[in-house]
Amino acid sequence: MSSKVTRKIYFCGSIRGGREDAALYKRIIDQLQSYGEVLTEHVGDLEAQEEELGETCDDYYIHERDINWLFSSDAVVAEVTQPSLGVGYELGRALEHKKNVLCLYRPQPGKRLSAMIKGAENGKNFFVKEYKEEDVPDLLMNFFTSL
Repeated sequence: MSSKVTRKIYFCGSIRGGREDAALYKRIIDQLQSYGEVLTEHVGDLEAQEEELGETCDDYYIHERDINWLFSSDAVVAEVTQPSLGVGYELGRALEHKKNVLCLYRPQPGKRLSAMIKGAENGKNFFVKEYKEEDVPDLLMNFFTSL
């Protein structure tokens, strides 16, 4: 009898930097769940309480918990349209640990993606894709089938 190993996915999206895209995060996370266990599904929870988002937790606790999840993940998917210091930090740590990373960015007039994110794209394990929401299923399928 063989046991199926579930892929662990770390999803990044802005929390303290702004929750304007929380509903979009939820829709992306719902799609990600067909590829594995999303360790950070609370990022897309529209009704999450402050405690669930880590807002009432000690900052050290949040950092250690999230870094442990990040390091135990098999893949990282980040929605990077809303600028976030935390997401940038997570992506830097993911790159440092050679994680497979897909960054999703929705181009907007007058806004540009940070060169530190776009410039990290290497075509091997760190990918940055401009997208519209209807593109997400194909982008996720292409990313996960390439792993």
